[in-house]
Parts: sequence; structure tokens; C-alpha cells
Amino acid sequence: MLNLTRDINSLSNFKRDTSRFIEQMKETGNPVVLTVNGKAELIVQDAQSYQKLLEQLDRLEAIVGIKQGLEDVVAGRTQSLDSFAEEMRQQYAISS
Repeated sequence: MLNLTRDINSLSNFKRDTSRFIEQMKETGNPVVLTVNGKAELIVQDAQSYQKLLEQLDRLEAIVGIKQGLEDVVAGRTQSLDSFAEEMRQQYAISS
């Protein structure tokens, strides 16, 4: 969770004390929101936390795909493997 007093700072402050911000991000795992002229412009995050975020996104996308597949099965929007294989052979001119 973002800490508004710690995790939002100006780009100027970040430039002046980059090493402190890097250490903070490594310790907390939280990104830092950088402002320009008082408006949020950039999010800076340590590499490990970013990788974790990407892995969570991949996992979420897989769950959504599985859920959609299960809904398709329930709704009868499926076909047999033989039917699919034949369709692919015809569509891509694959000899059997």
C-alpha cells in the first residue's frame, strides 16, 4: 500500500537523493510516485517488485483464460479434438 507522505515525491527530490529512494523501494517494495509541477508524472519501482507484478499479472491472465474456457464448456462452445484437427489440416493445407 502506498504511503502518501513517503511514496509520493517530486522528480527534483528524486534526482537529488536517488540512492535514498532506491533503498526505500527495496525495503518497502512500494513504488515511488514522482511529481512534476505538483502532478503525478512517473512511477519508479525496483526491479524485483516489478518482476513480481508481472508474474501476478501473468497468473491473473491465466485465471481469466481458464474461467473463460470453463464458461465455454458449460455453454457448449467446444468441439472435439478430431474436429479441430481436421479444421486445422484444411485451413493450413496440412497433410494427414
